[in-house]
Amino acid sequence: MSISITGYQKDNIGAWIAKDPTAQLVYSLDWSKWLKNNETVATVSYTLQVRANDPQPLIKVSEGLADTNLTTYCQIRGGQVGKIYTVTARITTNNGSIDSRSFRIKIENRSA
Repeated sequence: MSISITGYQKDNIGAWIAKDPTAQLVYSLDWSKWLKNNETVATVSYTLQVRANDPQPLIKVSEGLADTNLTTYCQIRGGQVGKIYTVTARITTNNGSIDSRSFRIKIENRSA
């Protein structure tokens, strides 16, 4: 089973989403399709790819659990135009299962 990702696109590498470098946005992952009955996410930790000498790195503002501990989120800002960053969510469930999922953020100037 997989997790639910809304608003993301997919290519041959996996899920990705575009972000403007000035935007501060919340990205969420719904784990409910992956979890067993009565299982919830107990903890989550998001890690952001670090690039050496990156003048505008991605910055994690906050992270946590939502929706009765079935969805996790990470609020992110920054990033350098033209760069692609990998974001990884690692969870532990109330039953002790551990898993992780990654997605990419492509930084691009966006307009209406």
